[in-house]
Amino acid sequence: MTIRLITPVLIIVAVVCLANFSLVRSSAKTESKNSRASTAAISDEDLSGPGLKEIVDLRYEKRYAEWKNEFLAADIGRAQWELYAKHPHLTITITISAENKHGAGTGNYKWNDKGELIAATIFLGNRIDEGYPSSIYYPVMNSLAPYESRQLISRNVLAATKMAHEFGHVMKIAETPESLYKLQLKLVPVYNKIFLSNGHNANDPRLLELAKEMGGNPVEIWEDREYWGEANAMLYLRDRVAKESFNCRLFNKIKHLVEQYAKPYEDRFTEIAKSRGVTYSCSWK
Repeated sequence: MTIRLITPVLIIVAVVCLANFSLVRSSAKTESKNSRASTAAISDEDLSGPGLKEIVDLRYEKRYAEWKNEFLAADIGRAQWELYAKHPHLTITITISAENKHGAGTGNYKWNDKGELIAATIFLGNRIDEGYPSSIYYPVMNSLAPYESRQLISRNVLAATKMAHEFGHVMKIAETPESLYKLQLKLVPVYNKIFLSNGHNANDPRLLELAKEMGGNPVEIWEDREYWGEANAMLYLRDRVAKESFNCRLFNKIKHLVEQYAKPYEDRFTEIAKSRGVTYSCSWK
């Protein structure tokens, strides 16, 4: 089944996700009230800085340290961490919640008067080292499943890949004007109401006009964000498994899923593949 065949269902899902984004993030903050900044066992003078705040409950410190260290084991992970730790105006808060324990998300975005993103929060589920998301929107993370089952990678690699995905979201939002982001949050519920009342007719002129104003319908907005997250996850894996014997098999699997489900976004994955020889060592072209 292709994405286009299930578009009505995906529109409903995307609409609900986008419309309730702020509500979900508010509930996720509840647990972090009893947390404290966690630096024990994972402190690194070169990686410290005011741009990254880690608020991790004592219960999760050990596993979080393992996930973070795995993320930093890749060159791109360390480079991105250093970038945001010393960022001149953006502060990213990382916290862990039992909400959506196998998943993660970003939110609490704030912009300054210059239109610069100055705050964002990454919410990690307390068991992100378990659970593989659907191949439709998550071709990179989904592709890892057989390698863990064969014990070729650890569960911490999956967790670090999910962290990379969320950093990809922050990067994308940092390039998104505040006005557009807030317009999308405002108009998605309007789109939802019309879509649910018109027999799920996505070709309704009113919906087409809303999509034009928002820069896409809810599915297009959602999938663009998720595939940017996956692109950054692929960057992480490009470095992390570069010397592994299954490197080509993994990236060929990603290539197959991208071609099957994310063809309009293939270029962003191909550029990453080309950036460090994946194209030449594997069959990615």
